[in-house]
Amino acid sequence: MIWIARHASRLDFDDPSWAARAERSHDPPLSPAGEREAQALARRLEPEPIAHLFSSPFLRCIETAHAVATRLGLAIRVEPGLSEWLNRDWFPSFPDVLPLAELAHRAPEIDDSYAARGSARYGESGEEALLRSARVARRLASEFTGDLLLVGHGASVIGAVSGLLGELGSAGVRESLRELPYASLVQLVERGATWTLGRCADTEHLRELRDRRG
Repeated sequence: MIWIARHASRLDFDDPSWAARAERSHDPPLSPAGEREAQALARRLEPEPIAHLFSSPFLRCIETAHAVATRLGLAIRVEPGLSEWLNRDWFPSFPDVLPLAELAHRAPEIDDSYAARGSARYGESGEEALLRSARVARRLASEFTGDLLLVGHGASVIGAVSGLLGELGSAGVRESLRELPYASLVQLVERGATWTLGRCADTEHLRELRDRRG
């Protein structure tokens, strides 16, 4: 089984004034609502026999993964291949994410011995970002045994799902994931030598939070 999650809600979208005073305005943490979503995601995954957890190096993904890792007792492997789409419209230069040592200070579960399987190129096209995350997802699935959880961004989730599904992950699946909610889950189930789609953009674990807001 492979679970793929989008990070929870980001602070700069909930508080637009944050970016003006931030040192790394391109790398926001989770908002208070996002922290609650990440905890709900962790509770949802607690019964699952997840053996390996991989996360994009962006802070909002690390904080989402940290909530899961703490509850499930997992190490976090920081995987640049799951990074945000590094397009020039969003980033004026290659994004300066926090060094691994500082990330580990915030999330002690980080495995600093892990060697990344992928990388992201600044200025990549949208299709290149999808193909990059597709390649790393296939590699992780082939190298690690047991259930996996990948924590990424909208584009890297779509790319990873498409890469694992192959022909099944063509335009129809991409379209269904285009409006992927924060802290939502995709579940892929192995059937023989292929992967099939189980849950798609599942947010049932967030229902209680939505009910409270309502």
